[in-house]
Amino acid sequence: NMWQHPRGTVTGGSSGIGKCIAIECYKQGAFITLIARDENKLLQTKKEIEKYSVNDKQVVLCISVDVSKDYEQVENVLKQAQEKLGPVDMLVNCAGTSVTGKFEDIEVNSFERLMAVNYLGSVYPSRAVIATMKERRMGRIVFVSSQAGQLGLFGYTAYSPTKFALRGLAEALQMEVKPYNVYITVAYPPDTDTPGFAEESKTKVNCPAVFEISIFKAY
Repeated sequence: NMWQHPRGTVTGGSSGIGKCIAIECYKQGAFITLIARDENKLLQTKKEIEKYSVNDKQVVLCISVDVSKDYEQVENVLKQAQEKLGPVDMLVNCAGTSVTGKFEDIEVNSFERLMAVNYLGSVYPSRAVIATMKERRMGRIVFVSSQAGQLGLFGYTAYSPTKFALRGLAEALQMEVKPYNVYITVAYPPDTDTPGFAEESKTKVNCPAVFEISIFKAY
């Protein structure tokens, strides 16, 4: 019975941390739903993940949608995925992006865009699966924050606050769902060798040494 297999949904699943998590879950025998914007990258990733199958019933379902744009659309595609594969046991929110630069140099619309992708892009999928998790009294939601979500960093005035927001969401949500046997995890990865990090490194601004000393003194 397909529903006996664990089912994981990974947003931002076509590259980086999301793709690696999807592969690890698949190696454990899970059914995977991958969500990302780029359809071609999704299909390439699907082929790559399928190499790791441990039984012939396993499925990788691909859904191309922008998780930060339209809640109703996110809700609909997740509903369709759950109708096909069964209810989500674990949702891993990996969709994210980064812009670095000095506060006054970052384009103003980048602040809104990063908050949409990094914060609302995790709120929407989580909101879409939480009711079923509570009804079933099982499930886990993972939020991928960042070390910049624990400490504000030079050059990250647009990015850091979006990752701090995830921490606040996770802590408050954990209180609500704990009685229902639903669990919340927050990951705080440092710089990780991903395509997103490579892109971010092109525009990275270096922190003057004098600031580095004062940052660590302040804490």
